[in-house]
Amino acid sequence: MDIIGWMPELDDHELLAEFARYESEAAFAALVARYVNLVYSTALRFTGNPHHAEEITQAVFIILARKAGKLSPRTVLSGWLYQTARLTAANFVKGEIRRQRREQEAYMQSTLTEPDAAAWQQLAPQLDEAMGRLGETDRNAIVLRFFENKTAQEVGAALKLTEAAAHKRVNRALEKLRKFFSKRGVDSTAATIAETISANSVQAAPVALAKAVTAVAIAKGAAASASTLTLVKGALKIMAWTKAKTAGVVGVVMLLAAGTATIIIYHQRQPIPKPQPVAFSQTDFPKASWRFVGYADPESAFESTFWAMNQGDVKAYLASLAPDGGLFNEAQGKSESEIVTQNRQIVQGLTGYKIIDKKTVSDGRVILTFQPEMGTDQNPVPPGRMVIRRIGNEWKVSG
Repeated sequence: MDIIGWMPELDDHELLAEFARYESEAAFAALVARYVNLVYSTALRFTGNPHHAEEITQAVFIILARKAGKLSPRTVLSGWLYQTARLTAANFVKGEIRRQRREQEAYMQSTLTEPDAAAWQQLAPQLDEAMGRLGETDRNAIVLRFFENKTAQEVGAALKLTEAAAHKRVNRALEKLRKFFSKRGVDSTAATIAETISANSVQAAPVALAKAVTAVAIAKGAAASASTLTLVKGALKIMAWTKAKTAGVVGVVMLLAAGTATIIIYHQRQPIPKPQPVAFSQTDFPKASWRFVGYADPESAFESTFWAMNQGDVKAYLASLAPDGGLFNEAQGKSESEIVTQNRQIVQGLTGYKIIDKKTVSDGRVILTFQPEMGTDQNPVPPGRMVIRRIGNEWKVSG
């Protein structure tokens, strides 16, 4: 018997409630059938590998099963699933950027929809990063309107807006995407972006995937492979950090010491000053002396990172991070207000730091052990370790 066939037509939250209350396989299967293509397509854009995309899809629906009873009735489920898929996939490809890009290019060549082939080939590699820069409501509006191809009236109903307000929201979000792409050399109109996303963003998932996903997810991962459960664990960690609200200074600095950092995302207003590398013997770095010192050695890269955080300088901050490192990937998907607050708290509580050990793992990899220094009214925190990697002729902070 078709499990979905005898389920009445319920909306997303009615199905979630049915599953949360009665562990209804039919309810969960209906949700999977409704959104498996969206999740799979998002994962496939990141990885370019169908097998990896299937595993990420499995992980996303395991997370949904675990959180089914906790999601707010105001949650736009398609937007939530898209964001969860984006974060899970970003975590999965961490450290595999070069391989992923090669496979992604091959995948794009094989899945283009005419006549939008050229436009999609330009937009697709950057689409999910662009979506991550949008606020939650804007991102939900784009997912509803162009990933799911809902009408403006349906978008408004989902976002609790009038049809006219939903139309304006969609147009503003499209304009933000257009500006994002334009700054990266992709010149296109908002209308072309809308048409291209609508035609290409969601591809059909393998026929058997929905059934397999449902069977594993309703058991909340009990029968999942070890690699899938690792994906779930990593994604849940990133989601929890993304949702973190205002926290105490000590707690935030301890996260930094554990290898977690954030990025302030707003435009640089001042040019980066000429770098003056760290003195060879320097180990103490009081906050008052932080400056941009370039990336000629690990110590300089590390100080430049703190300087950029303290200045709110996005260009210098991003330049100090390894593009395939954990810190860069963990920053993806955070709202601007959360990121700004957390970064200000990190540097606000510090009076400086000391480098207490330097371990050279290889010619291109160094681990710095550092002691965050707090004000006299703050409790001390344990030392942290940070991996610094050589990329070309420069050193960059990895995590």
